[in-house]
Amino acid sequence: MKNESKQVTKGRQILALLLLACFILNSSAFAQVGLKLQLVPEVTAIVPGESFYVGLFIQHEKGWHTYYKQPGIVGVPTSIVWTLPPGFKAGELEYPEPEATKMFQINAQGYERDILLQAKIEAPDSLKDGERITLKGKATWMCCGKSCHPGSLELNLELPVSKTRAFDAKWQPIFTKERAAYPHVSPDWEATATEKDLTVTLKLTPKNTSARHFSHEEQKTGIIFFTEDGWINSDQSQLLKLQSDGSLTLTLTRAEIFMGKVIPDQLFGIVQRKGGWHQDGSLRSLKISPDLIR
Repeated sequence: MKNESKQVTKGRQILALLLLACFILNSSAFAQVGLKLQLVPEVTAIVPGESFYVGLFIQHEKGWHTYYKQPGIVGVPTSIVWTLPPGFKAGELEYPEPEATKMFQINAQGYERDILLQAKIEAPDSLKDGERITLKGKATWMCCGKSCHPGSLELNLELPVSKTRAFDAKWQPIFTKERAAYPHVSPDWEATATEKDLTVTLKLTPKNTSARHFSHEEQKTGIIFFTEDGWINSDQSQLLKLQSDGSLTLTLTRAEIFMGKVIPDQLFGIVQRKGGWHQDGSLRSLKISPDLIR
């Protein structure tokens, strides 16, 4: 009964933090604290009828962090609302692999390093060579350190129109590096998941010799699960256990408060591994979505 009471109390505390975050983000008092932001281009010019990438580059001051698109049980994801010229279309904001971070003492999912969130922009074919185009976007975020501060900022980026595509020497390598850190699925691994009450058990099994097999040391550290939809409680401990068949099980705890609209039939997540999931050390973040067997 005592443990159950503690869980209920903590659930209420977390809900209070979420409500406070929503209240602050909807207020008019925005402050740019703990970070610097700018819109940056992957290209030096826009080619009519072609797509290109722009990015929201965030530089965190030491001790501060922002949040992943799914922050966990606390936090607010960084987002941007575009205001583009007629004929332009923007894709969804793309996020590289998340990091484990904390809002005060609560485990969350975010970024402490400098980060580039990027989006693909489609240009209309009616543009004229030499024309200058201004792209605008309103970024919103929450930056936390010893305290939490929401922020909102109108950003803009001006680029010329050209018949020839050329990459920006400064920013293009950063775009490429961030895309290399995107989570991906792998044919070398099989994931299965079962759920009972508030416990979810994820099993990861190597399918061939290209998969980097587990070591006993990895039962203690080096592997972490990140929820992609909030179904798993980011603040609860994750128990790792190496099985005799070479597979690894992760025992996870379901979130008490789920903000999604529909109860998921699959376990949507990312499993991050320091040494990579493949024998050559590649693929640090494995994207999984096994059916949830209940």
